Amino acid sequence: MTVIPAEWTPHRAMWVGWPSHAELWREDLDAAQAEVEALVRALAGPGREQVRLLVGHADALADARARFDGVEGVEVVSGRFGDIWLRDTGPIFGKASARAAAFRFNGWGGKYDLPFDDTVADQIAAHADTPLDRHAFILEGGALDHDGAGTILTTRQCLLNPNRNTGWTQDEAETALAAALGAQKVLWLGDGLLNDHTDGHVDNLARFVAPGVVACPIAFGPNDPNADVYDETARALSAMTDADGRPIRVLHIPSPGLILDEDERPVPASHMNFLIADGAVIVPTYGDAVAGRLACEALETVFPDREIIPLPSTAILTGGGSFHCISQQEPRG
Repeated sequence: MTVIPAEWTPHRAMWVGWPSHAELWREDLDAAQAEVEALVRALAGPGREQVRLLVGHADALADARARFDGVEGVEVVSGRFGDIWLRDTGPIFGKASARAAAFRFNGWGGKYDLPFDDTVADQIAAHADTPLDRHAFILEGGALDHDGAGTILTTRQCLLNPNRNTGWTQDEAETALAAALGAQKVLWLGDGLLNDHTDGHVDNLARFVAPGVVACPIAFGPNDPNADVYDETARALSAMTDADGRPIRVLHIPSPGLILDEDERPVPASHMNFLIADGAVIVPTYGDAVAGRLACEALETVFPDREIIPLPSTAILTGGGSFHCISQQEPRG
């Protein structure tokens, strides 16, 4: 299996999931659709992405087509899914989309077993005309991050969780990732964010932003519920090297701080769920203008050739994720 390209390499297309099920999103449906529409419009166009917008229910298809009628660079694709989290249910594409990898999906450890989510990888690969290699173990794409040179970043909380692959050891996981995704070295972090139903997906915690450089949050404001996790993550990364032997350098990105749901419980809001696109980096924000601005300023230091675009993601977060979670790129080369 080819090494998985880094997200900052050029793309053939960017898949995005469209909020399609009124019974799931309820009163947040309109707002979530508005946020995803803003994301798609920021991604698409000359010098940007060819967006393939996957609509997961027939009832939502006509509205999605009407919204993007005439928008250059947007293809509305009719499909079926349980919900929009294509990063986890879709395939992981190899170099130049020559082949893609698919894995068993069990609803994030059995929490959300929705119809058709286990068919999303097949639908996307078929539309992309890309051969699909199926692997027998359970894995979600958001549990991993790639540097494009064989280094994979993940968390023990998720990848070694018994609700995924019962009895998996670290060595067994590394062997599986090497065979399926070309992993030459796996960097293991500990826990992810508080109340994250994914059991600590790394794309909410730490992301490669350049060879040998990993971004991770630093606590922002009082009572940040993940302050200790952020500190431990940065400490661990600072002691690591990548597959080429480079010491990992840490880029600190201010977190959104304490964000509460309607029941006053902390939610896993994260600027780390940014999406690296052709020509842009789209950064989710959650209502604090200062936190969002500081996160964007930090990302500008490593992506000087891309426009850094902050966009609201508070409604999407009610479903459990943000921009990176609802997307999946097809690399160009």
